[in-house]
Amino acid sequence: MKLTNEECRAARLSRDHRFDGVFFVAVKTTGIFCRPICPATPPKEENVEYYSSAAKALIRGYRPCLRCRPDSAPHSWAWKGSETSFQRALTLIEQGALEGGSVEQLSERLGISSRYLRKLFDAHLGVSPKQLALLNQLMFAKQLLHSSTMSVQDIGYACGFNSIRRFNDAFMKTLKLNPSQVRRGNQAQPNGCSLRLAYRGAYDWQRLLDFYRLRAIKGIETVTADSYQRVVDIDGSSGWFKIYADKEHCQSVVVEFELQDVTKLKQLVTRIRRMFDLDSDVTMIESQLSAVDPMLIRYPGIRIPGVWSVWEAGVRAVLGQQVSVKLAISQLNLLVETLAGPRGESGVFPSPTRVASADLSFLRMPESRKQTLSRLAQHLVDHPEGEVESWLALKGIGPWTVNYVSLRGQSQANLFLDTDLIVKKYTKQTPGLTVQRVSPWGSYATLHCWSHF
Repeated sequence: MKLTNEECRAARLSRDHRFDGVFFVAVKTTGIFCRPICPATPPKEENVEYYSSAAKALIRGYRPCLRCRPDSAPHSWAWKGSETSFQRALTLIEQGALEGGSVEQLSERLGISSRYLRKLFDAHLGVSPKQLALLNQLMFAKQLLHSSTMSVQDIGYACGFNSIRRFNDAFMKTLKLNPSQVRRGNQAQPNGCSLRLAYRGAYDWQRLLDFYRLRAIKGIETVTADSYQRVVDIDGSSGWFKIYADKEHCQSVVVEFELQDVTKLKQLVTRIRRMFDLDSDVTMIESQLSAVDPMLIRYPGIRIPGVWSVWEAGVRAVLGQQVSVKLAISQLNLLVETLAGPRGESGVFPSPTRVASADLSFLRMPESRKQTLSRLAQHLVDHPEGEVESWLALKGIGPWTVNYVSLRGQSQANLFLDTDLIVKKYTKQTPGLTVQRVSPWGSYATLHCWSHF
């Protein structure tokens, strides 16, 4: 979505929340850039410039506003483009691929040349991959300084800086602020860490919790009346997080966490944002879907209920083939309880390697499905970064399974499961609800169809 200057002007003057994160407003006279919802007095049009990303504003020498905090804006798909390699590069950079590696190594993982990768970044963002990685580190650090209970030193380490001096120097040079100035009254707490994450529009939090509660894995996930908690493993480093609605700040959630390796915090936050669909603008999505079918939106604020990983989503999908949710979860719990980890510890979801080498005769389901699960596990051992679509070559895995995994394991927005039994039941009553008409929000149309039964 490319916006004209007039559209940006109208959005910022009305402080329209639908455009929060879609573009940023840079003020020439102050050298500051803001979110379009900034509460400050709007500057004159001749004194502003519009940027499609915070990175572009930073690279042009603007510093982030301390009132509206661009670092806390929900992310937007709008400026990311449609190039697959570029999308994968963004994801890997967000996961820290360039904090300990080179652009050449990243390019090799993507299967493209480093020259082409730099060309993609210049075309889509106007910054190099390394520049974006550093800007992401610093903006994430600024978010943590405002919204977390971590110490300044821990924040520096969590964001990939191996010394507090290097962190302070980079922060001051790029953001033109001192970390201690940003921290202000938000003091660190010695016991436990927490942070706030923002989102746009309505959020049916209770419905999401109800969905997770029915599918919770014993020993890994705990769902209460108002929170979700789970044990996680990030690149061999263990931890846990708990997420719940923020009662003090509207349109945000609180995340409490503990990590064995604090440098994995960015990956944790990235996964949480995807898993709980914090970056979608449901107001705009539901408006478009209502135009297709006025009766579809029965419960506003429905979000994609993500799964921690693609692998876990794949296991859930295979075990759930042609059985009820209750039966699928009983088998999932049996799998996790039996294959609890290399040392038998609780709270660890079994890895593809663990499942591929295991005798699955203990599972109470058809032999063909056990073999499908074994094949999937071995495929991920052999191709850890392979595309989900490649699973279609595996016997026992069809389009429904792949689409389900793409929806919940990758949180893809445009997957209308028109072959799903419940969706078919709804569309039988509403023939006009088709893949073409609900695009590009097919996943949300699927979820709203499910909500009717």
